[in-house]
Amino acid sequence: MKIVIIGDGKVGYKLTRQLSAEDYDVVLIDNNEEKLMDAMNRMDIICVHGEGGNVEVQKSAGVPEADLVIACTSTDECNMLSCLIAKRIGALHTIARVRNPIYYRQIDILKEDLHLSMAVNPELTMAEEISRLVLFPNASKIETFVKGRVELIEFPVSEESKLQGMSLAEMYNRFQIKVLVCAAERGEDVVIPDGDYVVQAGDRLHVAASHKDISRFFKLLGYRKIKMKNVMICGGGKSSFYLALQLANIGMQVKIIEKNKEKSEGLCEMLPKATVICGDATNHDLLIEEGIQDADAFIALTGMDEENIIMSMFAKSQGVPKIILKVNEDQRVRMIEDFGLDSVVSAKTVTADAILSYVRARRNSQGSANVETMYQLVDERVEALEFIVKAETRYTDIPLKDLSLKPNNLIACIARKWKIIIPNGDDSIQVGDNVIVITMKKQIQDIEDILL
Repeated sequence: MKIVIIGDGKVGYKLTRQLSAEDYDVVLIDNNEEKLMDAMNRMDIICVHGEGGNVEVQKSAGVPEADLVIACTSTDECNMLSCLIAKRIGALHTIARVRNPIYYRQIDILKEDLHLSMAVNPELTMAEEISRLVLFPNASKIETFVKGRVELIEFPVSEESKLQGMSLAEMYNRFQIKVLVCAAERGEDVVIPDGDYVVQAGDRLHVAASHKDISRFFKLLGYRKIKMKNVMICGGGKSSFYLALQLANIGMQVKIIEKNKEKSEGLCEMLPKATVICGDATNHDLLIEEGIQDADAFIALTGMDEENIIMSMFAKSQGVPKIILKVNEDQRVRMIEDFGLDSVVSAKTVTADAILSYVRARRNSQGSANVETMYQLVDERVEALEFIVKAETRYTDIPLKDLSLKPNNLIACIARKWKIIIPNGDDSIQVGDNVIVITMKKQIQDIEDILL
């Protein structure tokens, strides 16, 4: 499968690295020759220097023979033009990153006219992820499957937790709730645990279930439900706009602090239900003056990782119950968790996951199951994939206890019509099911890949 990526920014580089590691034939186009040389030295790829919206550049990159073209430069107009040209000269499928709220409100028209296979809005997707964390503040991270009907929740185990010293088998027996621990982190070690795994303080557990059962599970663990009313957002970019719009529309009091006067004035006009302050959020005195100690959630979304980290640490010192911050550099995430800041979001990660799901689905479009959703967990060491089973195969209608799985693989959940099944050995996979698989093996294309 030949894939051409236009734009060697954070998203483009991440996609290039992951797709080339999975043995796709990747060509990277960018107008920065130095960045291309660095990418070529690090990865087994072909690089083409030039503008992605140039027909001759696209032809020299082999776009007419490409299965997929992904345009993820910093400008929407360049991405849409690049995809239009790519489609006209023969590319089978195209994906554009479209971030402007004005464009995205009419994305259905644009997709049709530009013949886009997919449009990705990183800031909107990230805002939706943050909204879930604000509404479920006990979680460090929340991923959703089956159009939101199944959730995969990450949370740390504290010293006071009822789970400490308890095996997972004991936990399932005691709580009698349909949840499944899919992955467990302990220090640098990551496992897909069985019933004998004993939970310890400091562990980070990834639990799958329906939203209702997850809520019941946390309630039985004694987690206090935090009522979120006042939210402070630092940074006035596109993700802040989308987030403030979502939170204000469900009745939360939202305050945005943005130091750029022009941006602040624009947000005032677009967000009549929010309070917008023109000021520097790195100024601790300003944060105190604007009531950070009364905030239920503090969200740092500036374009600078360092600013987001420092502001979040100050918010933690002020006793804010829920802190969420955007971090773009992967190597900083683990360091931040050591500071007790465990709800970290990344626009490039949500974008890469969405596009990789599409790529996997296209690659296996003739197989028995299609990848619908994919998330990378624990520094990309674990993958959570949602498959839609399209046809009968050797694993359908067979009790799971009679299927032999390869090590480090788990069938976590089965969604059948309106029923959510946390499976046991007597359950089976049927045609039409959505099946969620947790794996430590990369490049899973089909459920067949996890079977012996």
